[in-house]
Amino acid sequence: MNLNLTGKHVEITPAMREYVTTKINKITRHFDHVIDVSVILSVEKHQQKAEVNVHVKGKDIFVEADGDNMYASIDSMIDKLDRQILRYKEKSLVKRNHDSLKNHELDQPES
Repeated sequence: MNLNLTGKHVEITPAMREYVTTKINKITRHFDHVIDVSVILSVEKHQQKAEVNVHVKGKDIFVEADGDNMYASIDSMIDKLDRQILRYKEKSLVKRNHDSLKNHELDQPES
């Protein structure tokens, strides 16, 4: 997994980098087929904004969150991303099981 962390109008401190990396690694525990992760942390006026774009096989998942505190924004973003990753994983499992069931039915000889 490639992790790209960018700051707009904010300097990415080692503590912020470590915090984001730790949180993203929790996501990969649920779903290990993550190819690329791009995180953008920005400050616009008094809003602290965190965005993430996760590239998985066949889809890009984009999530953003903002708030008064950067760490709270990152936590909110990770919570939203976790829900979307689990939803994607569930849909792909259902599709894979449906396809294997369909192929199994085609292999059965008719009576």
